[in-house]
Order: sequence, then C-alpha cells, then structure tokens
Amino acid sequence: MSSELVLITGMSGSGKSVALHALEDLGYYCVDNLPPELLLSFVDLENKLKAEKVAIAMDVRSHGALPLVPAQLTKLRERNINIRLLFLECNTDTLLHRYSETRRRHPLSQGLDKSNNSPNALGPVLRNLSESIELERELLADLREMSHIIDTSLLRRSKLQSYIHSLIGAPAAALTLMFESFAFKRGIPVHADYVFDVRMLPNPFYEAPLRELTGLDEPVAQWLSEHASVQAMGEQISQFVSNWLPALDEDHRSYVTIAIGCTGGQHRSVYLVEKLAKEFAKHWVTLKRHRELGE
Repeated sequence: MSSELVLITGMSGSGKSVALHALEDLGYYCVDNLPPELLLSFVDLENKLKAEKVAIAMDVRSHGALPLVPAQLTKLRERNINIRLLFLECNTDTLLHRYSETRRRHPLSQGLDKSNNSPNALGPVLRNLSESIELERELLADLREMSHIIDTSLLRRSKLQSYIHSLIGAPAAALTLMFESFAFKRGIPVHADYVFDVRMLPNPFYEAPLRELTGLDEPVAQWLSEHASVQAMGEQISQFVSNWLPALDEDHRSYVTIAIGCTGGQHRSVYLVEKLAKEFAKHWVTLKRHRELGE
C-alpha cells in the first residue's frame, strides 16, 4: 500500500503542474487530473505495484465528483496512509493576467447551466473569465477548507518548486511549522493560520546605514535586539504559539503557518521569523520563508 499520498487541488492557473513536477523531483509517482471516482481503485493499484510515494492532482474539471473526496480520504487514512492535502490559491488579478498571457481557455468558461432558477436549465452557458474564476472558487471551497493553502500570487515558478520541496521534504507524520515574513502593503498571506502585526516596533528603515539591509544581516539583527519592545514581541509570539501547538498537534494538523508582517517585509518581520524559527526548530519540524525577499 502506498505509504504517502499528496493530493493537490486548487485554482486553474495557480501552478498545480509546477507543484507536480516538483514532487516528481522528490521521487513521487505523479498523476494529473485523476477523476475522483478512481481515487480508491488507483491507490489499490499502486498498492499492488508497491509504490510508496504518490502525488495526485485534481481540478475543477472533475467538479461533479469532488464531493466524494472527503469520504475517500477517510477510508485511505483508515489504511494508515499518510495524506497531505495542498491547495494552490491565487488572487483573481494574477489569474486574469496569467490567462491573458497564455491565452488559454478556463475549464469552466463553457458548460451546462444547472441552476434551478435558470430559464435555460441544463442548456449551454458561456462565462467570461472572471465569472469562471469565481465559480471555481465556489466549487473548490470545501476542499480548500481541508487543505494546507499555498498562495502562488507572488511566487515565481522556481520559488514555488523550492517551497514544495521544503514543505514535502518535512517528515510526513510530524506537525510542520512555517514561519513567514511579509509586507502588509502587499497583502496578508491567505494561507496563514496566525498573523502577527509588528509595524509598531522600531523600524531600521529610518536608520540610513541599515535601510538597504534586511533582517538577515547582522547589523540589522543587532540593532533590533537592542530594543526591549522587539524582544518583548518575540517572547509574546513565542508564548502564544507554544501554548497552542500541543492542541494543534493532537488535532492531527499537518502544517501551521505563522505569518509576521511589517510595513515592507524587509527588516522587523524577517528578524523575528529568523529568531522564532531557530527557537522552535529545537523541538518541532520548522520551515521559514521570507515572501518579500523571494526566499
């Protein structure tokens, strides 16, 4: 029986193919657009073939059968298969731009209108790109709630591959912590479980010698470490996370993302992510990401 299954869903154009290629690099047997009706029989087949790591991508083209997936996953877990659910998210503006560049047709741009209130029930319907994207969000909402969300809106292809490698490279049975720095001016990470605002802390940006540096540089780290308010914020975030991690672990969570934001995502949030990731790595599987630094 396959010991590990990664199920990838998400918005069309969000990078599911890139994620599958990254998993291939990690030794997974990958299948794209598997119909949900075939999930259990496919896993049975891989069991006979002694496959240990399998990755499957499902998308909205199978939306009629997607409600079957939760019950199927329950049955697979009863077989002691480690399952990781990844949902690739992307904001609408970025999706519109990507579709404009590729000139591809959205999979929901045409189909059947099954609305009870429609005068053309079961008749053909054409949708513009924005309508198709919003309908897709509705159809995938339940799977999104079950999954670890990866926002690819600001991720280049190479960075998404690197992110997948780090995420899936962590032990499957362990709770994995992701500490992520970001800039509020570019939006809150949609996949964050907890968000902390540190914009009220002293800002190295206003110190000329430190302005072009980042929280990864020793002069910035030293400057911030000398401020009691910065240290107090770090201790309070650490205490909050520490208090709730045991409960999250008992709830069989696979990933917990702690996002820390400042104005530019360059100094304060980066410093605190580095500090906290180092601290929690002593006892938990811990990853870190600096969104605005491309790391």
